[in-house]
Amino acid sequence: MSAPLLEIDGLTVSLPDGRAVVKDLSFSIAPGEAVALVGESGSGKTLAARAVLGLLPAPLARTAGSIRLLGQELTELSAEAMRRVRGREIGMVFQEPMISLNPALRIARQMTEAQILHLGLSRAEAEQRAAAMLRRIGLDDPEGALASHPHRFSGGMRQRILIGSVMLLGPKLILADEPTTALDAITQREVLDLMAELAREAGAGVLLISHDLPLVAGFAARTVVMLKGERVEEGGTAGLLRAPSHPYTKRLVEALPRRMPSSQPSHTRPLLRAEGLSVTYPGRIGLLGRAPGKQAVDEVTLDIVPGETLALAGASGSGKTTLGRALLGLLRPSGGRVVFDGHDIAAFGSSERHGFRMACQLVFQDPFSSLDPRQRVAAILAEPLRHVRGMDRAARDRRVDGMLEEVGLPGFGTRLPHELSGGQRQRVAIARALIRRPRLVVADEPVSALDLTVQKAILALFRELKARHGFAALFITHDIGVVEEVADRVAVMENGRIVEEGPKEAVLDHPTHPYTKRLLSAVPARLAGAA
Repeated sequence: MSAPLLEIDGLTVSLPDGRAVVKDLSFSIAPGEAVALVGESGSGKTLAARAVLGLLPAPLARTAGSIRLLGQELTELSAEAMRRVRGREIGMVFQEPMISLNPALRIARQMTEAQILHLGLSRAEAEQRAAAMLRRIGLDDPEGALASHPHRFSGGMRQRILIGSVMLLGPKLILADEPTTALDAITQREVLDLMAELAREAGAGVLLISHDLPLVAGFAARTVVMLKGERVEEGGTAGLLRAPSHPYTKRLVEALPRRMPSSQPSHTRPLLRAEGLSVTYPGRIGLLGRAPGKQAVDEVTLDIVPGETLALAGASGSGKTTLGRALLGLLRPSGGRVVFDGHDIAAFGSSERHGFRMACQLVFQDPFSSLDPRQRVAAILAEPLRHVRGMDRAARDRRVDGMLEEVGLPGFGTRLPHELSGGQRQRVAIARALIRRPRLVVADEPVSALDLTVQKAILALFRELKARHGFAALFITHDIGVVEEVADRVAVMENGRIVEEGPKEAVLDHPTHPYTKRLLSAVPARLAGAA
């Protein structure tokens, strides 16, 4: 066997008071091998990767252990020597490319800077190599892309650009920290395939940091499982998923999405109906006038009946969120109409519109940005009750306490949002949406950034509350696993249009539209098997 590419032996990372957040971690990666480091948020995965790069955030520090790259002890290198290792020997692909790509700088500057620094190339040579890499990763107009800023590209394309930038330096090891989180299944597959192909061409090893076991199954030959800073299990990925030995790994595998039975609503008259609904975003105003607008939703007709959950599935940019907001009257349609309980919402007066808004509630994707950081949980939940006639403060307090009990957060009313975990914040967001007893809830990607075990708990809570209160739901998601868990019916959206619609079992087991088939084929096989 060849010598290891990366050897981590007894790595311990601690706080100044001596508490270890990574404890005696050991594993290795062979040249050209892909290894996954798996665990929930807070397990120490990212800190282990940052320790390899010598970029631990203060006040954390490595207090024990060895980190060797091709036999060279990285922990003994000077700061200047370590700077030469970063990028050139070890490349890092971060979770959110909009943060790791500077929004103020053009792509050319960001793809050439490291080449000039590490490889000693001229700017012209570096730009030529950057253009060739952009063409290699699938951009038809690499010169135009180099002249553009990151915001001009989708999340998946920004991640491709970031991977290309990393690979331009020819690193021996790639650290990929949740590189596909919040991307849809098709884009996830494309990004991981690209990274695997480029790494294989360069003979580079990969450490994939993830909480997504189905994703890991299709990428890494070996997996290391971490819990509270410690390695609890390691082995071949296929065998580990098939027969996990540690209770924590078993819990992760059990959290994989499974198909839940669909409910059969007793009503047939739609609660909410879109009829030929279109939404067009106006084009930008330039020197030559306004550019053509973008058709985000294109003549969509859709029904939601009382008590059912309709999953709206599709890739990022397909128009799902725009459609959801148009259905709630938060965006003005350019064509068609929305009918709620038999009435066109465009004809509502102010009191009718207020009643409609109270009857239809929205759960956002990121509860940390949608919850007021200055308000305590009880005040957040009480706010929607301010205008309920005949409800005094004591009655509001009872409703708030009861709602917190329902979502599994009794006694949390005095806490601020930053004192809650991601899953707890999403429970508060769901409680806020339900406290007025709405007839319809629109949930926009509410679990996309959560760990699988937390995601499973939130989806179970959503199903339980729906069964108890009988509201209808539009569940917007790019995750087929979520569709399996919550949906009664599925509508698949592509480029602003509904391309397929029907009962969950029919759409997922017997898709008819090519896009639906492509969406399902991008789902990792382990996930399909778990269903």
